[in-house]
Parts: sequence; C-alpha cells; structure tokens
Amino acid sequence: MSLQPLLINGEFRAAANPTGSYHSTNPMTGEKLPWSFPYSEWDDIEAVLQGAADAVGELRQAPRQLLAEFLDAYAASIEGQADALVETAHQETGLPAPTRLRAIELPRTTDQLRQAAAAVRARSWTQATIDTAANIRSFYGPLPGAVVVFGPNNFPFAFNGAAGGDFAAAIAAGSPVIAKAHSSHSRTSQLLAESALEAIRKTGAPKGLVQLIYRFKSEYGYDLVADARVAAVGFTGSREGGMRLKEVADRNGKPIYLEMSSINPILLLPGALAERSQAIAEEFFTSCTMGTGQFCTNPGLVMTLAGEESKAFVDQSAALFEEGAAGVLLNRGVSEGMDESIHVLSNNGA
Repeated sequence: MSLQPLLINGEFRAAANPTGSYHSTNPMTGEKLPWSFPYSEWDDIEAVLQGAADAVGELRQAPRQLLAEFLDAYAASIEGQADALVETAHQETGLPAPTRLRAIELPRTTDQLRQAAAAVRARSWTQATIDTAANIRSFYGPLPGAVVVFGPNNFPFAFNGAAGGDFAAAIAAGSPVIAKAHSSHSRTSQLLAESALEAIRKTGAPKGLVQLIYRFKSEYGYDLVADARVAAVGFTGSREGGMRLKEVADRNGKPIYLEMSSINPILLLPGALAERSQAIAEEFFTSCTMGTGQFCTNPGLVMTLAGEESKAFVDQSAALFEEGAAGVLLNRGVSEGMDESIHVLSNNGA
C-alpha cells in the first residue's frame, strides 16, 4: 500500500526516505483504516523548514490583505468538503458525526478562521499603543520565522495543527505554519491540508504558508523547535510531551504556547451538598463524561468534608456512573493510559 504524501512547499509529495509507516485506527471497531502514513526522516523536516523560510520572505513583501483572503478562502474550502471531513474524522476518532463534528466543531473551526481574517483586516492583533508620557509608540509585528503547531487527539478540527486556533492566530500574525498531524487523525489533517492548498492557489499566497508533516522521531521534534527558522510553537497535548518541548524552546529563547493536562479540582461544602446533593452529582457526572471524559476541562479531583452529606454525594455519583452508557475512547493509547491511572490510584488507597 502506498504511503500518503506530505504537503511541502505548495505540493503533496512522497516522503523522501521514510523509515516506516503507521495507520490510524477506527476506535469504534478496532480496525486499521486504509490510509498508510510515513515516518519521516530529517530530509522531510528540512524541506518544510526551507519552504517556511521562503514563505517568511515572501510574506514580508505581500499585502496584509492577502492573509485575510487566504483565511476566508480556506474556511470556504473546508465547508465545501464538509461531508468528507466529518465522515473521516468520525472514522478516525469515534466522535459523534452529526451532534459533535458537524454541528459544533466544524463550524467552530471555520468561524475561528474567519475571525482571524477579520483581525488581519482590522489589524487589531498588533495592539498599537501610544504612551505619550513615556514618548513610546509600540505595536506587535510578525515573528521572524515559522510557527510549528502540534494538535491534540480530541479535537480533529478546532485544535488541528493545520486548521485550529493556534494555526489561525499564527497565520493572522503573518507567520507560515508547519503543522504536525496527530497520529490518531492523520487523514483528517491531510484533507484539511488539501483545502489549505486549494486556498493558497486560489489567493496566490506563498506556497509554504501551510505545510503538513506526519510522524518522526522525538529527537527530530526537539531539533525542529530549536531550528533558527522556527520562531514559535503551539502545542496541545500531554504534559510530558509539552514540558519537553518547552525545555527546548526555553533553551533557545522562543515563545511556546502550551495547553496540557489539568487537574481541575472541585471543592464541595457541606451546605451546598445538604441543599442540592443530587443536582451536584448529576452536574459532576455530566462534566466527567462529556466527550467520554476526554476533555481537559473535566474534574480530576473532588474535595469535601467527611460526613453524611459527602457520603450521600458519593453514593449518588457512583449510581450515575454505574448506570451511564459506555462510550468510545479516541484511541488505544487513551485506553491504556486510563487503565494505568486506575491501577496507580488503586495501589495508593483510592
């Protein structure tokens, strides 16, 4: 089976010297999906870095309006292939197609792109400031390099490295994006990259404005962040991976924007439990199980005083979880991580 191509400097091309391949898996069935993606060697990363560097130079000479036109055209192109995107993302993530992907996440994604286009036109992101007292005039400008965006597993559209919020902000500020596709939904990312390329060609934007790469060795990820042609990084994912990238970015004096794991502690007071214990238990259950528990905003720790009120809350919550329907996790790694976490908690008295 042939390997899917990477988007490098305005064209989809085969990986130069792939060291292996992988498939995304349908989490609803456990079956491998038909698309095979390459593990890239440094040759491919060097190619996207050079493409991004060329785009930086072109953007300095381009009218700002061009980026707004690209973002609007990209949003329209995504909407034009919404059926394929939703179906593919559903197959790769198991997320509900009509209620989540179609009704909520895809519109959110195109809205983000259009908001970014509006920010380009208004130039509001520059935050131009006149400090009369200090006689200082200041404003933000484009970074002198590309932005690398690592997207997470749980938002195949709205946080995708090739279309999400970090992506939209980077483009609006005048930086080309090197998108790292998440292995759980690489085909979805590829389809988004196809729409981005269509918008690039339609508007005449620099060929290296948006590029897409799949898997590579962790060491290459650190080298990518450290490279002088990269100006900043956006990362959404695990704390372990994010902190390692942060160490590299800090060492090289680069901004890195991280959205990682969170605990989200909840404190329940006896008075509140006495007044509406059942309602709180239902809210707690809903928050924990939203997206099959795969949102970083769900509760991770509940603290309350021992007593009849807290015992009733625990019993009510346990009953709700016992009665709740099973959901689909995003991938095997999420399932294994959950099992390991339960094992650790159980061994420590939970």
